[in-house]
Amino acid sequence: IKLLPDRVLMQDATAQMAILQVMLAGRDQAALPVTVHCDHLIRAETGATPDLKSALDVNREVYDFLASAAQRYGFGFWRPGSGIIHQVVLEQYAFPGLLMIGTDSHTPNAGGLGTFASGVGGADAVDVMVGLPWEVLHPELVGVKLTGSLQGWTAPKDVIIKLLGELTCAGGTNRVIEYFGPGAEGLSATGKATICNMGAELGATTSTFAADETMVGYLKATGRDELAELVAANMDLLRADDGVYADPESVYDLVVEIDLSTLEPQVVGPHRPDRAVAVSGMAAHLEEGGWPTLCSSALIGSCTNSSYEDMGRVAAMADRALAAGATVKSPLYITPGSEQVRATIERDGILERIQKLGVTLLANACGPCIGQWKRNDMEEGKDNSIISSYNRNFPKRNDGSAATCAFIASPETVLAYALHGRLDVDPFNTPIPCADGGTLVLNEADTVAEIPSAGYVRDEEGYVAPPDEVSTLSVVIAEGSDRLQSLTPFPAWEGTDLTDLLVLVKVQGACTTDHISPAGKWLRFRGHLENISENAFAGAVNAFTGETGHGTNIVTGSTGNTYPENAKAYRDQGIGWVAVGDTNYGEGSSREHAAMSPRFLGARAVIVRAFARIHESNLKKQGVLPLTFVNASDYDLIRETDRLDLLGVTDLAPGSAVEGVIKHADGSEDRAALAHTLNAEQVQWFKDGSALNTLRKG
Repeated sequence: IKLLPDRVLMQDATAQMAILQVMLAGRDQAALPVTVHCDHLIRAETGATPDLKSALDVNREVYDFLASAAQRYGFGFWRPGSGIIHQVVLEQYAFPGLLMIGTDSHTPNAGGLGTFASGVGGADAVDVMVGLPWEVLHPELVGVKLTGSLQGWTAPKDVIIKLLGELTCAGGTNRVIEYFGPGAEGLSATGKATICNMGAELGATTSTFAADETMVGYLKATGRDELAELVAANMDLLRADDGVYADPESVYDLVVEIDLSTLEPQVVGPHRPDRAVAVSGMAAHLEEGGWPTLCSSALIGSCTNSSYEDMGRVAAMADRALAAGATVKSPLYITPGSEQVRATIERDGILERIQKLGVTLLANACGPCIGQWKRNDMEEGKDNSIISSYNRNFPKRNDGSAATCAFIASPETVLAYALHGRLDVDPFNTPIPCADGGTLVLNEADTVAEIPSAGYVRDEEGYVAPPDEVSTLSVVIAEGSDRLQSLTPFPAWEGTDLTDLLVLVKVQGACTTDHISPAGKWLRFRGHLENISENAFAGAVNAFTGETGHGTNIVTGSTGNTYPENAKAYRDQGIGWVAVGDTNYGEGSSREHAAMSPRFLGARAVIVRAFARIHESNLKKQGVLPLTFVNASDYDLIRETDRLDLLGVTDLAPGSAVEGVIKHADGSEDRAALAHTLNAEQVQWFKDGSALNTLRKG
């Protein structure tokens, strides 16, 4: 289906490549409101003030590029330190009925205010910014009925963790998740946003709630009184008809029911955001997995859990702990989601209460949530466990170390575990030793305000509005930069079937976009396609050898090469190649670099058992042919030294078949039926070499 969004948002890591594509498209001004948010490039190390200062120095050329591009194309610009994109969007732009896309997979955070907000690749955003529709597969509908009310220290985060445990990371693919029921109306707007945010881990197109009074209250607290009144007067238009709630099975493709009254605090991890367990089962969970039990660090905040209510609940637990003489036994880090939240919790005394625990206050940025964490307390490669209130926990996600076992929970549960210093306990029912020899049991929770009674402290410094006249301005790219590089159009399809393709990589097991194009230290190259392509498939496990990030050059026979080394060697000799993957290939982050880097390195097709939604779309946009095995078992036919012919490409059309001829080195052959989901317009993208090439022709 083709939709016309009302707004586009971009964060600094993904905005670079999207803006470079806008520049190549040759348009003068954005066709709709766009904002750029500088939150991903601030590395956490010692604390908010020095970390922000360091980021401004280290990333100056990137920030100058983004700021100048925002002025040139008429985008709003949020300076570094103003906040994490999704928290700022919730405070400034989201409202019931809005249709919004963003170049970050956690864009659905805005569903907490009834927005239909979906994460997309940069090329999708470019289309919309130049006035074209957003194209997306028509989703199924999953209804999640919430009954009862949260009890004790159970939090909204526990709802989505519970759902992830039931549906898995593939359970939301090409689905919209709608929450409804009496339990939904009892959740705060920011609590709803937490649930929608982490719905990205389900692979969902988006998650959302119907408009209700909590949203009206949040709009008022964030200074949007007129909008709040409009929503309140039209509530019936911003929620489903009564018949839907009376008979949800007749409307939704799947209905899941969760009783909030009996929901126990949950933990998810390590290494997978759908490996869920109740806190009462953590001891057995850790023993079964053989994971470290001591908690080496605890981290609270991120775009998922940094609201006024979250910080208030943490402060209430801190008060109780300090009064009893208990202290945190793990290093504790706090990340406010925005300058508005930080300034407001400082004004209301909440921050001071939390800081009495002895915490490190980090900048209003993503930091450890996306690998921007310079960790000085842990040797590289040492097995350890951390727990955070973040949203994603794939290996290397937080500190760049595959040896770190990352668990995720609500802010309340994270602090409770920090007070114990270990994870193999039920933190709410196990006594905590105190300084005076007594103990504390955290089995009673305090009620706190969802929103500040005096409203939020407005951020007057973080935003830079676009000028009235933009066409005379220019975009700044530093000369000789190793971080920014103008794009060159990809070559068009040569008009023939694709033959004698080599297998660059056959991935074993789960392959996220973090495996295909890791973040962490590579974030610095997000605006330089050639440099960032050096990380392609760095985290992919070689199905033939079990190695990570390395494979054999089939032409020369040399082994132990990185995948980019082999890919460049093939490309420079005019040899095309394919990547082969398993199920839900490309899950996780929306980063289009996971499609652009393979394309730059010579990829012609990616053949898998099943794709994650955003990544499949990104491959189409960049002119890489995304194919799936009709018979999933044909994945097993692929050998390391095979050459593949893809027949039927010359007749590529919606619903057409492609046949893979798998030519083995011993002279034998296998054949595999392959399917694609390209429509007529997407077929043209493939023929032209990319969607951007098609756009430039028009």
